[in-house]
Amino acid sequence: MTTIDAARQPVVTSKRLLVAGWALHAYTASGTVLALLAVTAAINGSAVRALWILLIALVIDGTDGMLARRLRVKETIPGFDGARLDDIVDYITYAFAPMVLLWSGGYLPAGPWGSVVAAIPLLASSYQFCRTDAKTDDHFFLGFPSYWNVVAFYVVVLELSPVVTTTVLLGCAVLVFVPVKYLYPSRTKVFRPLNLVLAASWLVLYAVILAGVPDPSIIAVSLSLAYLAYYLLASVYLTATTRRSHASRPATPAAGPGGGHL
Repeated sequence: MTTIDAARQPVVTSKRLLVAGWALHAYTASGTVLALLAVTAAINGSAVRALWILLIALVIDGTDGMLARRLRVKETIPGFDGARLDDIVDYITYAFAPMVLLWSGGYLPAGPWGSVVAAIPLLASSYQFCRTDAKTDDHFFLGFPSYWNVVAFYVVVLELSPVVTTTVLLGCAVLVFVPVKYLYPSRTKVFRPLNLVLAASWLVLYAVILAGVPDPSIIAVSLSLAYLAYYLLASVYLTATTRRSHASRPATPAAGPGGGHL
């Protein structure tokens, strides 16, 4: 058998892996249903219930990628784009549903201005989700990674005013376009074990805080905010060190006529 013939042989996939792969895609897609439930809860005036639902969506999003790599779904189901599915679900659960929650719950300015403020993060995230470099080769998010669900969580539990909420939303929307590399907790290699432990701990704190609304634990809130501070400081630090390391490398000779980088 020649090398070409061998390359044409189909990848042999066990039925168990195939079934597991489709089950995982269904697991990811369930985020769209959760988004619908969260939006319904928000419109019905139950912000806390909406946040519980968005917490479940966070857990799914935090685990489906690791499961996908373990099950090798790209190999077992090559005709289905799981990454695109993940982006669709993420946009709905991380951006659209949280903005509906803030807009319908009266956390934004009254009248048309509230609609404008809600639209700005949606537009910024629409741009970001279509960037080919939104997730870098070294596994960071480039620009504020559309954590509008996290913003909505703190707006609700801390009862932030519309003015403060608007300021935070507009500031984060601007940061979408600022080329800071933010930690991708499950994939960034630097500090990865620590990042995983801290991210999981934050999810637990999210539940503890939400269970205590309208009088959330001050300790839990403080610890959760400390994680956000760590996340931001570590992201800025790693962005700066990465740039310094690139700047210190010797320049690569330019390609000759007709040449280029592959």
